[in-house]
Amino acid sequence: MNDKLRGIYLNDHLAGATAGSELARRAAGSNSEGELGAFLKRLTAEIEEDRQTLEEVMSRLDVGTDRLKRTFAWSAEKLGRLKPNGQLLGYSPLSRVIELEGLHIGISGKLSLWQALAATSAAELEGIDLDALIGRAQAQLAGLEPFRIAATREAFEAGEPASVG
Repeated sequence: MNDKLRGIYLNDHLAGATAGSELARRAAGSNSEGELGAFLKRLTAEIEEDRQTLEEVMSRLDVGTDRLKRTFAWSAEKLGRLKPNGQLLGYSPLSRVIELEGLHIGISGKLSLWQALAATSAAELEGIDLDALIGRAQAQLAGLEPFRIAATREAFEAGEPASVG
């Protein structure tokens, strides 16, 4: 196994998990009401747990953390908030779409990570239930999808309230 490449790969995912955790926290704060708010609150906690599990994986595989990558990812997520959203100040329906799509991308990447570790490092990670992590990422994507579609409809079909389902 090429430990150097695995280390780079895991640090890239840790940077992504750091940005994803911040994005989830921001999305939950901006959408705290209703079904979406409850879902994002749960998702934020799960994403943070998954990030901590990744840190445990890295520790078990004796992979150090690249603080520069983590700091860059954290900063990039903060800078991403400056993206134009069709409104001079504040939150717009497009903000919600971009946040939910960002979460979708991040969860998809995390799913790929768990699948790659299951295929290459399962023996070294005994006691970490990679199948459960894969299942949770799949459930996160399935749970996110109706909210993402509803947000897109709300943003692009002006004046029509979005509904989930």
